[in-house]
Parts: sequence; C-alpha cells; structure tokens
Amino acid sequence: MAETSERAPVKLSLLTMTTMVVGTMVGAGVFTLPQRFAAATGVTGALIAWTIAGAGTLTLALMFQALSNRKPELDAGIYAYAKAGFGEYLGFFSAFGYWATTCVGNVAFWVLIMSTLGGLFPALGDGDTILAVALSSAGLWGFYVLVRQGVREAAAINRIVTFAKLVPILVFIAIALFYVDPQVFLDNMSGPSDAPLFEQVRATMLVMVFVFLGVEGASVYSRHAKRRRDVGRATVLGYLSVFAIFASVTMVSYGIMPVAEMAELRQPSMAGVLEAAVGGWGSVFVSVGLIVSILGAYLAWTMIAAELLFVAAKDGDMPRFLARQSARDVPVAALLTTSWLTQAMVLVVLVSADAVNFMVDLTSALSLIPFLFAAGYLLKIAATRDGYPVVRERRRELALGVLATAYVVFLLFAAGLTFVLVSSIIYAPASILFIMTRREQGRRWFSPRELIILAVSLVAAVVGAVGLATGWLTI
Repeated sequence: MAETSERAPVKLSLLTMTTMVVGTMVGAGVFTLPQRFAAATGVTGALIAWTIAGAGTLTLALMFQALSNRKPELDAGIYAYAKAGFGEYLGFFSAFGYWATTCVGNVAFWVLIMSTLGGLFPALGDGDTILAVALSSAGLWGFYVLVRQGVREAAAINRIVTFAKLVPILVFIAIALFYVDPQVFLDNMSGPSDAPLFEQVRATMLVMVFVFLGVEGASVYSRHAKRRRDVGRATVLGYLSVFAIFASVTMVSYGIMPVAEMAELRQPSMAGVLEAAVGGWGSVFVSVGLIVSILGAYLAWTMIAAELLFVAAKDGDMPRFLARQSARDVPVAALLTTSWLTQAMVLVVLVSADAVNFMVDLTSALSLIPFLFAAGYLLKIAATRDGYPVVRERRRELALGVLATAYVVFLLFAAGLTFVLVSSIIYAPASILFIMTRREQGRRWFSPRELIILAVSLVAAVVGAVGLATGWLTI
C-alpha cells in the first residue's frame, strides 16, 4: 500500500464524533460494575460515589469543551494542552501516558473476553492462561488488519457496533427494573463491610475512572471535526448518555441480589446478576453483549491510540517515523507501535494474580497524569487571562479549572501508592522516545528543568520495580 506523510484528514460529523465518544466509553467497565461496587460498598456508598464521579467527570467533559472552544488551534487535545501549558517534556509524558492508557485498557478488554468465554471453556480460566493469551494476541492483530483498512471504514463500523452493543445493556436495565425487590435494595444499603463510608467510596474510584475513559475522545480527534464546536458538543453529549446508562446498571443490580453474593460473582458480573433474575439465558445474553461491546470499544480505542501518536509525531514531539500515513489516512507506523505495546502488556497477564481488575485499575491510574495536565492548563490560561475577552467567561472557566484539577488530584489519592508507582515503571522508559526525537532535531536531550522531571520519574520507577521484586507491591 502506498504511503504518504501529507493527506487531508477525513472529516467527521457531530453524530459520528458523539458515537465515537460513546463507543469508546461503553466497553468492558460497565459489565464489571455490579461486582466491583458490591465488593466495596452498598447502596448509600454507591449513590455517593456516583454523585462524586458523575459531577467530577462532568467537570472534565466541560473542561474539554472549554479548552476546545478557547484553544481551537490545538489538535489532539489531551496531549496538546499539556505541551502548551507545561512544556515539551511534560507534553510528551501526557501523550505517552494517554497512549499507554489506551493500550493497557485494550488488554483489559481481551482479558475480560477470555474470562467470559472461560465460563464455557475452562482452559481459558479467568483470561490469564497461556491459551487465553494466545487467542488475545490473535485477536489484537486481527484488529490491526481491520483498522489498517482506513479511518472512514473503521469509524463506520464503530458507529454500527456502538448501537448494537447498547442494546444488551439497555435490555439488562429494563429486565432488572422489572425484577427489582425493594426489600433486597433496602437490605443492601450498608454494604458488605464495616469500613468507613469514605473508604468504601474511595475503593470504587478507579473503576469509575475506567468506565468514563473516552469522555476526552472527541478532543483527540479534533483535526477530523467538520465544525470545531462539534468537539465540545460531542464530549458533553457522549458523557451525559453514558452516565445515565452506567448509573442505572449499578443501582438496579442492588435490587436483585444481596451484596455478599454479588461481590463473589465471576466477571462479567452483569451476567451473574441477570442470571439470578431470569435464569441461565440471562447470563448468555449479557455475555454475548459483552463481547460485542468490548470489540467495538477496542476498535475505537485502537484508533484513538494510533491517532495520538501520529499527531504527536507530526508536531515534532515523537520520533518522525510515527508520522507515516497510508493513502487511506491511517497512521500506519503509530498503529503498528500501538499493537506491539498492547501485545507486550498482554503477556503481563500471565504473572498477574487478578488480571481483570489489575488491568482495569492500571488503565485508570495511567490516565490520571494526562487528565491532570489538561485540567491544569485550563486553570493556567484562566488565571493568566489567556484568550478571555469576557470577564464572566474567565471566572466561570477558572472555577471549572479549579474543580477539574481538584477532582483529578482526589483520583490520584484514591488510586493509592501501588498504582502510582507501577504507572511510573511504564512512564519512565518512555523518555527513550523523547531522546530519539531530540536527536532527530539536533537538539540537546534535556534542559535543566527537564532533567529534574526525568530524575523524579526514574526514582519513582525504581521504587516501583523494587517494590514488585520484593513483594512490597503486588499485581
């Protein structure tokens, strides 16, 4: 296939971009919610958690909308905002971190698919056996071939799959509502443990981050938008749609089973909840829906991951080989690199004690640094009056920046030391790509300020590696 480095990007409509946001968000996470919540908290804690996560994620959606409107010249938003606000090296970290987030998230998808099939085929286990890893590897390279065919074709498939995968989730909610037992719901108010309510809520935060990943998807594809304002609209519309679905899945499940039983369900736990309500066919129905949902989300995330590397390379912030583009507008080198990192992380599954939850939580933790830089950028430009001719708008977005930044800081605290340090192990080696980029440009590798950032990242990575080696940290 002929390749070129310059080609007009495919232009996507508001409907297509909103569908891509929803398609990215509606993936593995929603199917794991009943068990993850029941293992941590009861109805009271769930309501508080959804209030916090819902309001927090809404601030992030509004933040991306504000940045898209305020800085329309910045493409691949979540990466470009970090670079514009805090320099090339932290911008590079944001780009790499978000890219790594999508790759690890895709691994979580494959593990959950194999865990689902493991209910029928014991050789697949919980998605962490050698056979499961081999099949996951075959699947990810099959998707590489699919996306290689073209962005327009992949976006069209994603639009169809998004609507198809919403059907089993909406049917689950409708059926579960019919079978809700008010007494069971009331009995589940307090949750499975005597832990303080704050700790119960904190324990749900990482999975909440995971299910809402994708809210920023439209900003990553901003160069493809037909109208710039569609970026912000797609972000907010996608978030509101998915929030209503996710919260409903969680809350109706509390009316079907006692939390002690729900906490022990095999993933995907939505299947176990529906089976308890209607029998074995419910489990099969949800399992099929899960596979369709995950494959659609995998397609969307793979496209976003390749797009991010491509734009970073075009901007001179990643090695130039990643800017190679096919005649079908596909960033082929970035797509191949994405597939290789996903493949490497699939192998990590073999040494993880709880592959599904570990990959979900690691995905969430990796995403927090890019989110923090984006929120910090809105806070910075509002505080310095950068591009604010109207005082009222500046005050509103300054408040939004404060809230978004505070929410991400809270999520870092909720993630805990283990996932922060394990994330550092992934972040630190990325500086090799930064050095390659600077060498290509004939520039000094690191400035004095960048050397400090490098040192901090390396120290955190070493501490994380030692922790894993000695058993102080476990995955």
